[in-house]
Amino acid sequence: MKILFVCLGNICRSPLAEGILNKKIQLLGLNWEVDSAGTNGFHNGEAPHKYSQKIAAKYGIDISKQRSRQIRKADFVHYDLIYAFASDVMRDMKHIAGDSFKEQSCKYFLLPSGEDGETDVLDPWYGGEDGFTEVYEVINDGCDKIIDTVLK
Repeated sequence: MKILFVCLGNICRSPLAEGILNKKIQLLGLNWEVDSAGTNGFHNGEAPHKYSQKIAAKYGIDISKQRSRQIRKADFVHYDLIYAFASDVMRDMKHIAGDSFKEQSCKYFLLPSGEDGETDVLDPWYGGEDGFTEVYEVINDGCDKIIDTVLK
């Protein structure tokens, strides 16, 4: 299984998801490939946001070596599942993918967590450190749901 998480800049939400899911699959002994990307490329080559790193480290996850990158058209062929963290991200993914966009493999991250149809995971960039804690919890729960769904 190859999974890609996508947010706007690939420094807050998607790096957390990559780190959380990688830790979970490692503990389960699953041989999955997990990565993350952003749609805008503004932060290409940067490490995750300091608060993303801090909250991940609190739970024993080191995401400090990750580097932001922009999603590419080839990603839509390579990955089995691509999770968007917001509706604007999904819109941008459709534009970038063009004819490589596949509805069956491109999903909203929140749908597996049963959030009453809400598609956007709060972007903690616009708040303080507490927002990163809230986002961590949402992503952690969502990653559990992804594992359950894929393994069924």
